[in-house]
Amino acid sequence: MSEDTAWRRSPGPGPLLLGVRHHGPGSARAVRAALDAARPRVVLIEGPPEADALIPLAADPEMRPPVALLGHAVDEPGRSAFWPLADFSPEWVAVRWALEHEVPARFIDLPATHTLAWESEEGTATATAAPDPDLDPNPDGDGDGDGADAGTGDADGSGAGRQIRVDPLAALAEAAGYDDPERWWEDVVEHRGGAGERDVFAPFAAVAEAMAALRETYGAGGRDRDPVREAHMRLRLRAAQREFGERVAVVCGAWHVPALRARTTVAADRELLKGLPKVRTDMTWVPWTNRRLARASGYGAGIDSPGWYGHLFRAPDRPVERWLTKVAGLLREEDRIVSSAHVIEAVRLAETLAVMRGRPLPGLGETTDAVRAVLCEGSDVPLALVHDRLVVGDVLGEVPEAAPAVPLQRDLAREQRRLRLKPEALERELELDLRKDTDSGRSRLLHRLRLLGVGWGEPAQSRGSTGTFRETWRLRWEPELSVRVAEAGVWGTTVEGAATARAEADAVHAGALADVTGLAEHCLLAGLPDALPVVMRALADRAALDTDVGHLAQALPALVRSLRYGDVRGTDTQALAEVAAGLAERVFVGLPPACTALDADAADEMRGHVDAVHTAVGLLGETAAQAGSGHPDLRLRWRAVLRTLSGRDTVPGVLRGRAVRILLDEGELGPPEAALLMGLALSPGTPPADAAAWIEGFVGGSGGGGMLLVHDERLLGLVDAWLTGVPAEAFTDVLPLLRRTFSAYEPGVRRTIGELVRRGPGERLRGGAGQAEGTPGFGAEPDTGRADAVLPVLRLLLGLGTGEDAEESDNDLVGAGR
Repeated sequence: MSEDTAWRRSPGPGPLLLGVRHHGPGSARAVRAALDAARPRVVLIEGPPEADALIPLAADPEMRPPVALLGHAVDEPGRSAFWPLADFSPEWVAVRWALEHEVPARFIDLPATHTLAWESEEGTATATAAPDPDLDPNPDGDGDGDGADAGTGDADGSGAGRQIRVDPLAALAEAAGYDDPERWWEDVVEHRGGAGERDVFAPFAAVAEAMAALRETYGAGGRDRDPVREAHMRLRLRAAQREFGERVAVVCGAWHVPALRARTTVAADRELLKGLPKVRTDMTWVPWTNRRLARASGYGAGIDSPGWYGHLFRAPDRPVERWLTKVAGLLREEDRIVSSAHVIEAVRLAETLAVMRGRPLPGLGETTDAVRAVLCEGSDVPLALVHDRLVVGDVLGEVPEAAPAVPLQRDLAREQRRLRLKPEALERELELDLRKDTDSGRSRLLHRLRLLGVGWGEPAQSRGSTGTFRETWRLRWEPELSVRVAEAGVWGTTVEGAATARAEADAVHAGALADVTGLAEHCLLAGLPDALPVVMRALADRAALDTDVGHLAQALPALVRSLRYGDVRGTDTQALAEVAAGLAERVFVGLPPACTALDADAADEMRGHVDAVHTAVGLLGETAAQAGSGHPDLRLRWRAVLRTLSGRDTVPGVLRGRAVRILLDEGELGPPEAALLMGLALSPGTPPADAAAWIEGFVGGSGGGGMLLVHDERLLGLVDAWLTGVPAEAFTDVLPLLRRTFSAYEPGVRRTIGELVRRGPGERLRGGAGQAEGTPGFGAEPDTGRADAVLPVLRLLLGLGTGEDAEESDNDLVGAGR
């Protein structure tokens, strides 16, 4: 059949208008069949015209969907938009068909130069701001679509504040007697075979007729921008007809088809486009993910099941059988017992459910019910895994190196290849040993990206060693990070250079001392020695001017951590150590007067500063002594400050109690002296609230205060005697404070303290008759019955005999325990 004959078979005169549902596999199959039958001379596609030059890259073997067109303002990269495409997107199928058949393909929607500026003028631009999406599978269900990823221009993608939009899909489903638009679409489109379709143009003619009826009833359907966009599409369509004649195919959202058929004048269309705002725009391809296609917040694509849709598009036949086989394979990988008989039974159940529900073929609902009942044995736990891995999927697309990119993006790609750190859509944990060159380089790269606001990785709690040579990261690459990289490109052309410039700028403009110390820590973690001089100057300036002891105390721990990280990474931190020592001296001088006349909340906050400074001084003293920097007496100075705090009546009780506890733990105070100070704090002349605060400072928190009371009955006796002497009218006031203190203890510790109090620790201190000697809180003799109960387990763990040798081995174990 000649091409002219094929074109004459297309429905109606004029261009071939193929109205589609974006990201719909049924529409994608139908578009491919229609283009094969019609053989147009040019293919026009709904999308930003600035991307025309990027179309040839879709033929690159390294281009693997899902991908997205990224448009951003040149002078403000954060003002950006995405146009995502999967392999089952009709637009992608049209682009690929045109490239394979050497037919020109062009995008005809309103240029991004207008849409990005439009969003900015309305004040609704976000990191992924773009035109109003008119996809039908999107969060606001508006039923048609341009594929631009921006929600509706509102920050939450809800379209709040605009006219209520008509959902064409829901309207058509309701007219057909369906209460679920997705189910209706599956039944009439996705479950059509396609291969045996006699008239490949019939589905498009039916959809166009339905949309014409809806547009006649609802007009623009609450989409204020659609008339402008459609005017631009008509102008591009006329230009293509002048160049190529009537053999023009247009792939666009079905909602736009009636508008493109409408008889309008060129002058009227140009009038609608007059005065539109503009912004200079760049366009490129970026990788996309199935999760972003499925995300219901912001834009996503609103698809609940991109993995399922991709399967429907790619499966050559028997999609249900192939899907359930894939599910069985996944469950087997997770060590679940799934046989071929399970798969056969699940297929039968899915088909039976489809018949009972009046559906032409089993859909996702039927297959999911069959998977739950047969393969998952009624459990939703493995079903959640199936949904996550298959129904949605962890696919991350790829784009070729030839795609346009800012220099920073190219340097990042080089670093990723050098360090063998591939971006992945699936979240994973990465354990790093900083003693290894590759792991150290990975750590520096991730920290540099965090400085630049590119949150590819987040530090996580290490499961193994907690030493400074270990790091754990939680990694996941999101498409939005491409925008962050473009934004960070203003700081430099390499990751290291950009991070250095960003750190220097942040140091100059930092508002608080703690911000600068945190920045110094980040510079050491990121391996940015060139930024440290600027950061250190800013740190010295802020430290000299800041007289708030709380700020100084808050800044010191970060500096000390930086010293430790510098040691691990081989960084010269001598200047940092000098600043830290000077900061510590200022804290020592200013802390006692700063701790007077504080209310309860301020005292609690200051207690946190005291704990942090104590930890920092211990580490700083060790570092200074090892380096011979002349500050080995920092810990002695700190203990003197704590003694001052412990003896001042004007210092809140929680701080005095905390100071005594730290001195006791450090061995600076003996138990008798600590008991004396406690006795003074709990004397009858002390207000109950102050005494309770002293107790909280002394034995509160997670510092082992409960065990201190268990093993030193002198201190427990003082607390017990004070508590029993609190007047009834004051007891309700101190009870919340005491409950907060003792609730932090482990249940076993609380139980032991209660037992000691029941036995009367005060009597034991006075040497009362009948009191057993030995460790407080424990019996005088071992409980042999309880000890014998663990012997079988010990024999099993140690591989000892369980028969005739059991008695002999038990004796050996008991002897070893003694």
